[in-house]
Amino acid sequence: MEARSSRRQRNAPTINDVAKHAGVSPMTVSRVINGEQVVRAATKEKVEAAIAALNYSPSAAARSLAGGDETRIGLLYSNPSASYLSEFLVGSLDQSSRAGIDLVVEKWDEQTAIKAVVDHLVRGRIDGVVLPPPLCDHQAMIDALREAGIPAVVVANGHAPASLAAVSIDDRGAAYEMTRHLIGLGHNRIGFIKGHPNLSASEERYQGYIRALGEAGIALDDALVEQGFFTYRSGLDAAEHILARDNPPTAIFASNDDMAAATVAIAHRNGLDVPGDLTVCGFDDTSLATTIWPELTTIRQPISAMSRAAVDLLVRHIKGRRAQSEDGPPHMLLDYELVRRQSDAAPRLRPKHKGRK
Repeated sequence: MEARSSRRQRNAPTINDVAKHAGVSPMTVSRVINGEQVVRAATKEKVEAAIAALNYSPSAAARSLAGGDETRIGLLYSNPSASYLSEFLVGSLDQSSRAGIDLVVEKWDEQTAIKAVVDHLVRGRIDGVVLPPPLCDHQAMIDALREAGIPAVVVANGHAPASLAAVSIDDRGAAYEMTRHLIGLGHNRIGFIKGHPNLSASEERYQGYIRALGEAGIALDDALVEQGFFTYRSGLDAAEHILARDNPPTAIFASNDDMAAATVAIAHRNGLDVPGDLTVCGFDDTSLATTIWPELTTIRQPISAMSRAAVDLLVRHIKGRRAQSEDGPPHMLLDYELVRRQSDAAPRLRPKHKGRK
């Protein structure tokens, strides 16, 4: 009997199964489950019908965790990149479903007081919180959660704090590898668009770029470096400034795919061929990297895997806390990968800058 019961649990439908059956996103299923009012009535009916058809019961599964205690974790987000957030949500929802816990997705913006959002989490009986960027570096938010007794796991933090569980990649090493790749193609004038200055991962990526240039004997040219904010709009502005230089670069490495996609758009607007006249590379390998033309050469950051790992770490921490057997906060470093597509090539002998059209 126990074997049959265990087999049924392993084969239990997930939130992704419900989403597929209803023809909606996992996030929409989560909103219906959590009783959010933003879902249209017709969509809600489809989701509820799929839940009934598949006999999906997240709350019942949650009660089986930690000896019958219901576990609720929060995903608190404030990320401007829809592509990044989408992949992060899919991983979080999937792992939460597999672990049999309730996941509450909450958006925070700077117009809302930190105390207000933390009080809301406390009232909602949230046992722990996952903090993706940029909140992974928001010290005031981290301090407020700690004071409220809510454990947190930070994701994609450039410098994993000793006091918190964290999941990240080697941002510096990844940016170093991409810059070395561009140098290997023959580029020696490589522009760089920085990420948001408030994020530690941004500085790590910039330092990787600087290190690769230095090792190759290429002097850092500040005129080829522009500040971005991980948004498409900031990528447009940064790329426009870099390409307006008298001696523009033959390649631009942007700190995320949104800004790299914006760079491709500016290059095309200026009459430049990518990658013939300008190589463009990004970082993250979100869905955006393969929905533009040419498809982006980029660093694949395993966003969904990182969010799954974060949920797993948080659940284990909560269970250990209840059992009064907590270990020190673990730090997980996942692998990255340089993915070559159609947006990079060797530079032409005399790079052509056609100017804005």
